[in-house]
Amino acid sequence: MKKIRILLADDHSIVRSGLRSLFKTTREFVVVGEASNGEEAVQLAERLRPDIAIVDISMPKMNGIEATRHIKQKNGAVKVLILTIHDNEEYVYELIRAGADGYVLKDAEKQEIFTAVRKVADSEPFFSPGVSKLIIEKIARDSKNHHQATDSVPRLTKREEEILRLIAHGMTSRKIAEKLCLSTSTVNTHRANLMQKLDIHDTASLVRFAIHKGFVNVKST
Repeated sequence: MKKIRILLADDHSIVRSGLRSLFKTTREFVVVGEASNGEEAVQLAERLRPDIAIVDISMPKMNGIEATRHIKQKNGAVKVLILTIHDNEEYVYELIRAGADGYVLKDAEKQEIFTAVRKVADSEPFFSPGVSKLIIEKIARDSKNHHQATDSVPRLTKREEEILRLIAHGMTSRKIAEKLCLSTSTVNTHRANLMQKLDIHDTASLVRFAIHKGFVNVKST
């Protein structure tokens, strides 16, 4: 079995030690490097080419947002999973824009962290339930406050509209495939076609488009 290669980036050595011990409890994962600041994380990600960089937000020299942006720019194949104490929606949104593939809080249970690593390694975005709620609520509020021009929507097929709605509800490609009895690769093809047609390049913007254009209704509390 091919192991998932992990780079840890956190300025607290006790956190890195705890994570290293956690990942040693299963043969699925191997820690290939550790960084104590953002600059070191970027350098090690470029040199070691891990499958996943697990990155904290608050780090010296370069914060996790900038580190994520640089890691993705230098090698988009490296996945970035944010593991932090911060559940502030502005942090979440900025990290999505920077290219983060997942976001988990440090108080998460072991199995949630393992699930996050597995999904992100498999190119599936993963956000803790509370974080997903923050994302959807922020997009919903933004859609109410943002007045877009009534430009025409590119023609989408019924299947593309269906998949767009499910993406907007936070479902991964795998879950959409199960719901619609399709293969994951077929769903990913539809997702890519949607982004190409709409000139949209990330999931957060795709969700925002779906809400703005009335493909899905999201009620914020």
